[in-house]
Amino acid sequence: MEFKSYTLNNFRAIPQFDRFSDEIVHNIEVVGNVLPFKVNNYVLDELIDWDDYEDDPIFHLTFPQKEMLSPAHYDEMAGALTNVSDKKLHREVSNKIRKQLNPHPAGQKDKNVPEINGVKLWGVQHKYRETVLFFPSAGQTCHSYCTFCFRWPQFVGMDDLKFAMKETELLVQYLEEHQEATDLLFTGGDPMVMNFKVFEKYITPFLSARNKTNIQTIRIGTKAVSYWPYKFITDPDADDFLRLFEKIVSKGINLAFMAHFSHPKELYTDAAKEAIRRIRNTGAQIRTQSPLLKHINDSPDIWSEMWRAQVNLNCIPYYMFIARNTGAQHYFAVSLVEAWEIWRKAYQDVSGVCRTVRGPSMSCTPGKVQFLGVSEINGKKVFVLRFIQGRNPDWVSRPFFAKYDENAIWMNTLKPAFGRKFFFEEEEDNIFGEKYYDSETDRYE
Repeated sequence: MEFKSYTLNNFRAIPQFDRFSDEIVHNIEVVGNVLPFKVNNYVLDELIDWDDYEDDPIFHLTFPQKEMLSPAHYDEMAGALTNVSDKKLHREVSNKIRKQLNPHPAGQKDKNVPEINGVKLWGVQHKYRETVLFFPSAGQTCHSYCTFCFRWPQFVGMDDLKFAMKETELLVQYLEEHQEATDLLFTGGDPMVMNFKVFEKYITPFLSARNKTNIQTIRIGTKAVSYWPYKFITDPDADDFLRLFEKIVSKGINLAFMAHFSHPKELYTDAAKEAIRRIRNTGAQIRTQSPLLKHINDSPDIWSEMWRAQVNLNCIPYYMFIARNTGAQHYFAVSLVEAWEIWRKAYQDVSGVCRTVRGPSMSCTPGKVQFLGVSEINGKKVFVLRFIQGRNPDWVSRPFFAKYDENAIWMNTLKPAFGRKFFFEEEEDNIFGEKYYDSETDRYE
């Protein structure tokens, strides 16, 4: 299949465009001027049920919906677009709105970016001791865009919001000096949009005999298996990629695809099954993850079906996330209580081989916080939480408690059940040498 993509500039050329009402077209244009929009022919032809597209989960996953903006932001952007020819005004209004949507949640721009010899590595994040994230500049787009994506700032053309780095020289030097880092995650965007020759250049330093890093696992964060499985089947360099994957594994490096599947429909096409088979045959693992999303997968039956389908294809269920506090969170979020109930019912409905999955998890400023559920202490209902990952590794697996709040959707709305602060908050001061983490804003104040 030949790859064809559609963005805001050419979405009227989508073959199914004549199904859209004038209202839907207007909504796509308004919201698509703020949040990024891109869809390809595989998603259109294989994943969306066009007989019921307005309620289709993949349609909501890829096409902007009016409610993804607040009424005030929607009206502001729509008003600007009435000045059809004033592109400068369009950009100014869209950028103003974007900066109000918490474009860099969880301190990822001011707390995660390391430096070496006084140089900030703007294409690298190092939040957790063992894992370093790398944003190769050639991989900072995707085959299609997810409407929930917390990395939407990578795609909107605002350079001050974007993570990216071309060269690996400083990355390698940094990793050589940080032997505690065992895992390198190529992320984006999607590294699998790169052609083989470009991708190989990023990988080669870690396969060289001169490699002095302690990288034992290379992870690739990708939606390609869902959105463009032909990357691994019939694309001109598909076989080159598979041979490189084999080479990575033969060097004794664990190669793990962190594959994003948000709905079972993404797993059932012949192309997706074949892509998974070919990747697995190289010796690579495929681990699966997605946020829990209203309008898309907020049902325990969907999750249990998805986990079983993944295991049957020899993939490893890895994470259920909570929708992050950025972009269109208000559209996708379910309460933490509801998320736990969906998680628990889905988890109960699968066998042990599916229970490698962890969640529901919030990737917030201090770390990955798992919502373990609701309990009662001294007659008082409380939330029980723990860190799966933390900026301080000593926080991991230490249970802590928050006041019960049936409306809470994120860490920044939780209050300690006992005492004035959560156990980790004052410790944050020792890490950053500044004022404490404020759980109300999920920021360092």
